[in-house]
Amino acid sequence: MRTLWPRLRVLTGAGILAVLAWRLGTGAFVDGLRMIDGESVLAALGIGLLTTVLSAWRWCIVARGLGLRLPLPTAVADYYRALLVNAVLPTGVLGDVHRAVSHGRHIGDVGRGVRAVVLERVAGQVVLMVVGLTVLLTQPALVSAVAHDLLPSRAIVFAALSVLVVLGVLAVIIAPAGWARWGRGTSKWRRALAMALADARRGLLARDTWPGVVLLSAAALLGHVVLFLVAARIAGSPAPIARLVPLTVLALLVMGLPVNVGGWGPREAISALAFGAAGLGAAQGLTAAVVYGVLTLVASLPGAGVLVLRRSSRRAQPPQAVARKKDRASYVVEPLRVEKVTR
Repeated sequence: MRTLWPRLRVLTGAGILAVLAWRLGTGAFVDGLRMIDGESVLAALGIGLLTTVLSAWRWCIVARGLGLRLPLPTAVADYYRALLVNAVLPTGVLGDVHRAVSHGRHIGDVGRGVRAVVLERVAGQVVLMVVGLTVLLTQPALVSAVAHDLLPSRAIVFAALSVLVVLGVLAVIIAPAGWARWGRGTSKWRRALAMALADARRGLLARDTWPGVVLLSAAALLGHVVLFLVAARIAGSPAPIARLVPLTVLALLVMGLPVNVGGWGPREAISALAFGAAGLGAAQGLTAAVVYGVLTLVASLPGAGVLVLRRSSRRAQPPQAVARKKDRASYVVEPLRVEKVTR
């Protein structure tokens, strides 16, 4: 199952792109690549720098709440590297996994390093969902039209939403009782759950943590929305910004679905549906999503510089320094042994 799910999610994302190419043709993909120029590249790099610094700053705040040391320059460099890896590899999360494990090994606590990254990413997704759902609630016609294209029967949509609401209410009611009944045990998973909840309280919900996390997440989300608006303008959309923002937010919401190829798939599908439902043309929505995907890749390119510089620094580092970092005692003993042999 562990090997099946990654392949299934990649195949699903690739299948979505194949269906879009079959229904709308490959012209939208080609146009999206052809429309990228020097000005759009500079805009992507500038907006990407802003959103990356904001996201890295959020990571620093969460890590500090967990008692971990993470300087902002280091966080920015690691975040750029993670963004690049996420953009070029199919699953779209390996970059985050790498920065979590790398930071954990550097501080000597992989568990807390991983939990800091997980909490930081969860915070960003929660703010995206809250802002996105708030914006979409002001556009019931758009949501209804897109849902009608996805599921022709509105009764199915209503039933699915009702089930989700009921499950949410039951979770809120049952979770405290379940924790009171089973949460104080000594089994491994109970200890892990208790540790995760404690870290969430310290890293996200603490009084001196959550305001900064929320504000930085909202500011980073605004940067992504602006980048998508730039992509829509490059794609030739003349619609006003107030009309494009709900479409943009809807596309950003579905990007979190774990069925994509480096972020591609659901974003392009929902953009085509949303632009078509808004009367702007499905092909234009697909082109805007393609341009946005290329611009996000461009925005992550400084991560390549981080990879090159760090690899060069490792190669230039003498073996004695590496041994000293791993085990200072062995570095001290080794010269004594060599000196004895030479005599």
